[in-house]
Amino acid sequence: MTLPLLQWSALDDAARRAALGRPSPEARADLAAAVAAIVEAVRERGDDALREYSARFDGVQLDSLRVAEAEFAAAAARLAGPALQAIERAVDNVRRFHEAQRLAPLSVETSPGVCCERMVRPIQAVGLYVPAGSAPLPSALIMAAVPARLAGCPRIALCTPPGKEGRVDDAILAAARVCGVDEVYRVGGAQAIAALAYGTVSVPKVDKIFGPGSAWVTAAKQRVAADPAGAALDLPAGPSEVLVIADQAARAEFVAADLLAQAEHDVLAQAILITDSRELAQAVQQAVERQRATLSRATVLAGSLAQSRILLVEDLETAFAISNAYAPEHLILQLREPRRWLERVTSAGSVFLGEWTPEPMGDYCSGTNHVLPTYGHARAYSGLSLFDFVKRITVQEITPAGLLDLGPTAVTLAGLEGLDAHAAAVERRLAVLRRETPR
Repeated sequence: MTLPLLQWSALDDAARRAALGRPSPEARADLAAAVAAIVEAVRERGDDALREYSARFDGVQLDSLRVAEAEFAAAAARLAGPALQAIERAVDNVRRFHEAQRLAPLSVETSPGVCCERMVRPIQAVGLYVPAGSAPLPSALIMAAVPARLAGCPRIALCTPPGKEGRVDDAILAAARVCGVDEVYRVGGAQAIAALAYGTVSVPKVDKIFGPGSAWVTAAKQRVAADPAGAALDLPAGPSEVLVIADQAARAEFVAADLLAQAEHDVLAQAILITDSRELAQAVQQAVERQRATLSRATVLAGSLAQSRILLVEDLETAFAISNAYAPEHLILQLREPRRWLERVTSAGSVFLGEWTPEPMGDYCSGTNHVLPTYGHARAYSGLSLFDFVKRITVQEITPAGLLDLGPTAVTLAGLEGLDAHAAAVERRLAVLRRETPR
């Protein structure tokens, strides 16, 4: 099936909405019910439920849920040198970028005698989830573990599904060791999220959960985040997506490769090209067909490319208007002068400038975080950063003179809102100060 080519100016409003419509998973009440049952079972029966679900879903009988120290060394020994070096270099770049995000202490005298401050404290316990099904994702571990360590989170727990032999993937264990994470549990799926959120004998509770996963994992994260007794989640996420804006100078083979790189994630992934060049659009169509024939994930590509398309526009101004309305997870600018157009971008998870900046570099090792808002959430949300692993707590301190000066303002505002106890908390202090302050 050739990637559809649509002339934007020929589409009416309904057709334009359809052209930018995202694929959505089938609404499954049974999935929500199954996830709810798993979460409650883990909450009630702890480790016993975790072992039962590991046997049912992963086909493995587990004695110990936590990975032993010796397993880290064995995993590193089994990895080839270049693999470990690649992990170390990726960690180093991600650390460099996220270290620069540290917040300086903030102190402002907003009025005479009124000091307002902001202090930063790490989240005390964070849980990382790393998928390890058909494609183990050590990169997902790096993107969460590095900022968690930099933020100073005292406890970092990792859950990841075991293989058939009950062993955690070597690359994931090696990446955990490089990132300084030694609390690793061989538990996957919704049951892992429940364990992290509520705690069991083997898996202590965390305050916030990070990481991608299946529809089951996503549903579990949403469920526990809605429960005050559960754990917060990182950010809204759906199927992965890329949008490429390209002009006539772009190389069709590069554009096609970028579209396919994102499309191979999942049958619900989406890849969109917007261009003002019909010649390029047609060349990309042909390049996609040539390149996909050489790739291994044919079934996945067949599904995702059916949800993807090329939009032909009159000019690049229109292309950026469409992109900002769509708010892509990944935005690639293959243009003659990509940086000149950067100021037009108002909604995107992460931007990749020029023909020599393929999206997988951000996925793995450039240094930016690849955990990004999808499904249009980039209109209001940002990608994962150091800020997601800390709390920003404000502090205020007022001197007697400062309260005498500013207190009447608070009393007046409390009166406007009909909150007399608020007013009284200030007025009682003002009365004391007025008796004690020489006139």
